[in-house]
Amino acid sequence: MDDSTDQPRLRLLRAAAPAPAGVASAFDPARLTQARHLAGMTKKDIAEGLGVTPAAVGQYEAGVTRPRPEVLPRLAELLDVPLAFFAAGRPHAKLDVSVTHFRSLRSTRAYQRDRAVAFASQVWELTHALEKRVQMPPVDLPGFAGGEVLPTDEVPADPAGAARAVRRRWGLADGPVAHLVRLLESRGIVVTMLPLDSAEAARIDAFSTSRLPRPLIVLTPDRADDVHRHRFTAAHELGHLVLHGDTAPGDVQHEREADTFAAEFLTPRASIAPHLPARADFTALARLRDTWGVSIKSLLYRCRELGLLSGSSASRAYQRLNVLRGQGVFADEPVTGFPGEQPVLLTRAFELAAQHGLTVDNLAAELCWHPRRVRELLNLPDTRPPLRLVP
Repeated sequence: MDDSTDQPRLRLLRAAAPAPAGVASAFDPARLTQARHLAGMTKKDIAEGLGVTPAAVGQYEAGVTRPRPEVLPRLAELLDVPLAFFAAGRPHAKLDVSVTHFRSLRSTRAYQRDRAVAFASQVWELTHALEKRVQMPPVDLPGFAGGEVLPTDEVPADPAGAARAVRRRWGLADGPVAHLVRLLESRGIVVTMLPLDSAEAARIDAFSTSRLPRPLIVLTPDRADDVHRHRFTAAHELGHLVLHGDTAPGDVQHEREADTFAAEFLTPRASIAPHLPARADFTALARLRDTWGVSIKSLLYRCRELGLLSGSSASRAYQRLNVLRGQGVFADEPVTGFPGEQPVLLTRAFELAAQHGLTVDNLAAELCWHPRRVRELLNLPDTRPPLRLVP
């Protein structure tokens, strides 16, 4: 992280309307890369919009040359950021795909991963700005220390054992986890939702990183928008933070281990086993789903793991479940109906800071973002009155 406090640059950043020449003299190449990734644009896209070559854009991002002052306003317009966004002098998270665990890595395109990681970097910047004003919950994650996870004897190597260790550490009883996302936030883990259209949501499932001053889990609008899948995904990412904080992402075995962690964390074997039916009783499974907050599919998998269902019986049960779902039985339950599974940490932090004078506009000026971007990441409603024109 670059936390420079160079006073002339900070004065430039906070100016109401910085001059292009001043921004050009303080140009930060990393900000151009971040803005381009956030916009989902290529260097060729930028070059065509500016009337320069892709090589020139590459030189801007490499720091070999700086954009001319007259080019910068057009660049800001293209990337939908304030002109001051490109100036150095404010904290910037140096985060990339190599330290980020994507749940659907192989189905996610490079530009989509870059965009998601740039979003995560902005979430850290927002968190950092709020944390200067509000005391957030301290991070309580085994082995975590300021941007890395260190080996600890507290967590066993096997995923199920690690899940039980975390439950003990957090003082959870043997029963269901009522509000998983709220629990994660109460332990100092930043959880946020990545704003995506339906096409991108189908490719970027979720991701996490422990390489920031606070662990970060980014959830996405599930293609089914189902609270049970949403909870399992959050627990899966917690598994990555606990088990794989010091390892490179992308390993298929790591994904399996995170799944095992999630299953044990949400439905501890010793607790769930006595309640699982000895056959594919969907009425009984539906009651367990509502009690434990996991999908019927996950419960069937648990039955298979414990030997209550044979492989062939489990296969027939999955087929029957798909038929029932197609008939509208066991419909998905939208996350919006479950407040405890929606992130609120950053929003609540802003609301508290607002009681002491912070405004969206103040925060936007400090971050060099548009105010609407701040509202988007804080999940705040747009308070501007709508203009309606009658034809």
